[in-house]
Amino acid sequence: MSVATTTKANRTLQAWWRAAPRPLWVITPLLLIICIPVADAFLPPHIHLAHLLVVATAVTAIGTGPRPTALIGALSVLALIAAGAERRALSTESVLVELVSLAALCILLVAFTHLRDRHQRELVRARTVSDTAQRVVLRPLPEQAGAVSLAAEYHSAEADTYIGGDLYAAARTSDSTRLIIGDVRGKGLASISDTAIVLGAFRAAAHRQLPLAELVAHVEDAVSWGLAEFSESDPEAAERFVTAVVLDIPDDEPVIHMISCGHPPPLLLRRAAETVTALHVTRPAPPLGLGAMSETAYTAATFPFHDGDRILLYTDGVTETRDSEGTFYPLAERVLKWSEHAPGPLLREITADVRAYAGGLLNDDMAMMVVQRGRVPAPA
Repeated sequence: MSVATTTKANRTLQAWWRAAPRPLWVITPLLLIICIPVADAFLPPHIHLAHLLVVATAVTAIGTGPRPTALIGALSVLALIAAGAERRALSTESVLVELVSLAALCILLVAFTHLRDRHQRELVRARTVSDTAQRVVLRPLPEQAGAVSLAAEYHSAEADTYIGGDLYAAARTSDSTRLIIGDVRGKGLASISDTAIVLGAFRAAAHRQLPLAELVAHVEDAVSWGLAEFSESDPEAAERFVTAVVLDIPDDEPVIHMISCGHPPPLLLRRAAETVTALHVTRPAPPLGLGAMSETAYTAATFPFHDGDRILLYTDGVTETRDSEGTFYPLAERVLKWSEHAPGPLLREITADVRAYAGGLLNDDMAMMVVQRGRVPAPA
């Protein structure tokens, strides 16, 4: 059995024990402390159960803190002394060894529960800070923004981490909704600074009435400046960049305007025709942070986007997920199975399917966003 499997089993056992009714984890160790010496008194001399008193302390340590564990440990030692005295064998070598061993093990279990509880408190604080950081940097999307309904999913490749190298955001102008989804080179905590730069620049300018090309140029300038600021202290700064797709969806026109900066093409889902179409732009731009490599001005491509149509935006953490044979996840094929789902349930189905396809483990950050023209009907 692997270490990960053993750890998971221990956490499951601990969670079950902690979730048990309080009388269970109070009464069970006490019953063991009472019953074992009593049973020991009626058994033949060659059968000795008092050494099982360690079970009472171990059971307590699984589901409680250091104080209850210390109390049950002390009672276990006293019960062992009582059992040895009852048999008139308290001074024998075997009972003394059992007594010293039980006392030492109880001390170790108390120390273990103290360290475990301190670690859990630190983990809770870290998760709280991470969750707060995510809500500040990667804010939840509104369910409705102008003429479109929105839903998003984000999953980090690093355990116990809620934000990393993938990003998305939405902003409103007076007559349109603007969206961005992107992927910072790298993953996890090391890419959060680049994520914050991109989202900060987008939010600062997206609500203005700037043409889409000028908005992307503004974000490019911010990313280039941010990377240059770290270039002296980070030798890999010159190799950092951000792929992104930026959309502008007018309220009163059945179209979308899009600029792609080296990002995977969004998928257009037409519910009536049950088709999936990849939206490839004819003039893609280089990734953000590499704009100086191209002198071509940003040019927005326009695609039809009618009422009921949906656009699935995603990062390569989705499409580059591999199964056990090394085959990439076929997003365009799989998404047709859930073509009738609303944006939120659609993303949840894809997320569960990607995890199952990869065997439960993600090797890269993964973000998705669904944009639907029109309002989503309320659940019946």
